Amino acid sequence: MIVLPVLPVLPVFFALAIPFVSAQSNDTAVQIEAIEAHFTQAALVPELLTTFDPSSILTINFDGVGDLSPGQALTQDQVAPTPTIKITIANSSVDLSGNFTLAMVDADVVGADESNVTRHWLENSVTISNGQVSNSSATDITSYAGPAPASGSGPHRYVIILYQQPSTFNPPSDFSQPNIGVSQFDLNSYVKDSQLGPVVAANYFTVEVGTSTMSISATSAVQSSTLASVSGTTASETAAASGTSSTNNAAQVSNVGFGTLLFSIVVALT
Repeated sequence: MIVLPVLPVLPVFFALAIPFVSAQSNDTAVQIEAIEAHFTQAALVPELLTTFDPSSILTINFDGVGDLSPGQALTQDQVAPTPTIKITIANSSVDLSGNFTLAMVDADVVGADESNVTRHWLENSVTISNGQVSNSSATDITSYAGPAPASGSGPHRYVIILYQQPSTFNPPSDFSQPNIGVSQFDLNSYVKDSQLGPVVAANYFTVEVGTSTMSISATSAVQSSTLASVSGTTASETAAASGTSSTNNAAQVSNVGFGTLLFSIVVALT
């Protein structure tokens, strides 16, 4: 196992600026462990999602950008079109038949109050065909609305989540009809009141406009011990990938695959 030194936690804008170290793998189990680690490191668990035990991988693809890495920094223009969503199951026991609910929320910056988040996309009764999420028979409660964080408010985390939608699903009356605009709502209350099933898969990206002048809460580095499936990975099996500059909101994180880990937050400081 890789032994990493204990280091102080880093502000999130520093963590995003440090180049990633890629631990590429075609092993779906490793990729799921990686996204779980990303969600914890980005303070999305337990602040937004109290638990996160995905059975599949959710891949976000924007036209002209391609498949995203977890937490990839994008510009407003890049995220303006509706993305396509692909689901890859962990194993043959995962059933993707039936209906699902797809949601995208703005979880704001790390440290924000997650009791109410901004809803940017909400579709009930989506289906999955050949690994692709389809809304051909869905109820489009809130049509996809591209991120528009306030200038200088820091890197907002935009989270796309796929929930199981069981036969008991019954959305609240104010979220049962289509064409409801973007607004704040309590995601967890909606999930509970609608009797949605567990999270099947989720992923996120970040968008920042302007230069932040606010103090953003710290976030801790991902430790190798959180990824048991890659604990035997040697240094020769990893390669550095390009990162982002905290002073250039138009910079992009290179797409280095779902197995990308934030080990470099530690490595870069040793």
